Amino acid sequence: MKYEIAGDPMSDLKWTRKTTAKIVNELALIGIPVSKTTVGKILKGLNFSLKTNVKSISSGGKPITKKKREERNNQFEYINEMISEFAKMRKPAISVDTKKKEPIGNFKNHGTRYKREADLTNDHDFLTYASGIAALYGVYDQQENKGFVSIGMFLKEGRTILSGDTPEFAVESIERWWINDGIETYRNKNELLIVADGGGSNGHRPHMWKVKLQEILCNKYKFNVTVCHYPPGASKWNAIEHRLFSEISKNWRGTPLIDYETILKYTMRTKTNTGLRVNAVLVEKLYEKGLKASRMDLEKLNIERHEVNPLWNYTLHPN
Repeated sequence: MKYEIAGDPMSDLKWTRKTTAKIVNELALIGIPVSKTTVGKILKGLNFSLKTNVKSISSGGKPITKKKREERNNQFEYINEMISEFAKMRKPAISVDTKKKEPIGNFKNHGTRYKREADLTNDHDFLTYASGIAALYGVYDQQENKGFVSIGMFLKEGRTILSGDTPEFAVESIERWWINDGIETYRNKNELLIVADGGGSNGHRPHMWKVKLQEILCNKYKFNVTVCHYPPGASKWNAIEHRLFSEISKNWRGTPLIDYETILKYTMRTKTNTGLRVNAVLVEKLYEKGLKASRMDLEKLNIERHEVNPLWNYTLHPN
């Protein structure tokens, strides 16, 4: 009988593609009555056990080495140290990211809410039916348990989205947080810690992200801006994901996001029993996609790389 055993030809790792119930059925066909419990015990004796998928391959297609794991672990510890250090000095430390983009239109929104009658929505959620895209760039202040969200109004012309989630949009969203909320809370402070994902518009690779931080925050407000990035593939550990974005999604669950005003209303009404409060604004500015930083822009960067994981940790100083 074939048990459909598979495995790695370069190691002793083996697995079976069949469930215990299917193995029991196949054994019965050849006259061997046995229970699922017994099959499970036999598999365990053969060093088989239930396994889930393990994220161990980087975006480059190579397995994460022990050295890389240590590097990633050191980064998590370093981020926690930096957040604690800024908190002790009552200096702003914010978590930033862009929420999953939301199509604007009469589309089904997952979840339920109490109503006398269900909302009737489109039978298909094709993006071509959307009047635009809402890009929510969030800033979460963990010390104050406050969120600020810039809602980008990415309108459509035919099938073309006229704006994008760019580094300029990200940095100007942080500036809006500072003008609306941060300056009152952290008056006379000249240092800012930004904790961000490793990719996207605020990733560690885009030069334009650093250029806009230099221009808009450092030079304009005379800030020292320290940035710590989470390692690639570790965005779910970013505090903004489970402290702010998840609460916004729960607040509008079951509600069709038919226009930008609906998104603004439900975002601003987001609150929790633990004290979370959220402010939000609509942003009508169009952000051109694909802009590249020039060599002159990069030469103007007053950047200091940290000793710990210098690609992921750096401080920009005013020029």
